[in-house]
Amino acid sequence: MTTTEPGATKSGLPKTNLPDELHAHHLLLLASGGRLMRIVQVLVELGLADMIGDGTMTADEIADKTGMHAPSLYRVLRAAAAVGILVEEPLKTFGLTPLGNGLRSNHPDGIFALVKYSIMDLTMRPYAEIMHSVRTGEPAFESAFGVSFYQYLEDNPEISRFFERFMRHWSRQTMQEDVWQQLRPQRFNRIADLGGGDGFFLSNVLREAPDTTGYLLDLPGAVAAAPPILEEHGVADRVTVIPGDFLTDDIPQGCDAYLFKGVMHNLSNDKLDLVLGKVRDALDGNPEGRLLIFDHVLEPPNQWDFGKFLDVDMLVLFGGHERTLEEFREAFDRCGFELLAEPTDHWALLECRVR
Repeated sequence: MTTTEPGATKSGLPKTNLPDELHAHHLLLLASGGRLMRIVQVLVELGLADMIGDGTMTADEIADKTGMHAPSLYRVLRAAAAVGILVEEPLKTFGLTPLGNGLRSNHPDGIFALVKYSIMDLTMRPYAEIMHSVRTGEPAFESAFGVSFYQYLEDNPEISRFFERFMRHWSRQTMQEDVWQQLRPQRFNRIADLGGGDGFFLSNVLREAPDTTGYLLDLPGAVAAAPPILEEHGVADRVTVIPGDFLTDDIPQGCDAYLFKGVMHNLSNDKLDLVLGKVRDALDGNPEGRLLIFDHVLEPPNQWDFGKFLDVDMLVLFGGHERTLEEFREAFDRCGFELLAEPTDHWALLECRVR
């Protein structure tokens, strides 16, 4: 059999002409993903990355500090080193790799919150029933917990508070530095940010447009954190905060821009059409009015895109999904909107007007 040097396609997948044994190793790693997740869970729950910091510690030192069984802990740490999260030095001593640094709770570009979210019962129990979603098209969350995702959060305040913190962290990490300028908010008199969480995004938008006012609408638990953020950005006197649900409640009227950031992927097509219909009605008769969606646009088939994993989250947890550009176009067409410009990135601004 002819072989070539190991490599990868643009998709990030191994080239198909790799030796069979390398394909086998790759498949074995994929099949072991659940084990790897649990190994990372140990590191996160022990706070290991913060504990080691810029130094090193032996397995015995870590065990003494955490009350773990040293020989068993060493075996888990050794496995973490095998995949590049830790580096093992002589005498069973461990330090962080650049990859492992991302597990530090204060790392500005880290994924500590995402890892913690991913290993919680909140997500793991529904994933254990993923076949329910594949079989029926319905969220496995309701099959696992007996209620919808957001009802579960309402019933469990501590988990809800963590989820809100996680969403704030994730929202800031996925935000492009120049997105405020992309929106060109100075052209609008009043902007409604629907599903805008704690108001961080709207605050920065309004700082670019000192004569523009805004509405911030989201669930009560989300907007409860908004007042200090609006004050910090100096826009509190220009924002009306509305606790509510844009699916079931009326949306603010009299705005010339309706903004959704990282929201549409939570929605099924039926719910998406419902929301877009509300916005279309609110903008009807205003040729300068705009629908502004800042969201993930999926890459073409066979290309690496973390959004394709988030899409499965949407299926299992919410019944929503990430969308391709064509799927967004179809939704806009169904609901009477025209897309004004092609997106230039996978986190993209989609600007529309009523057709």
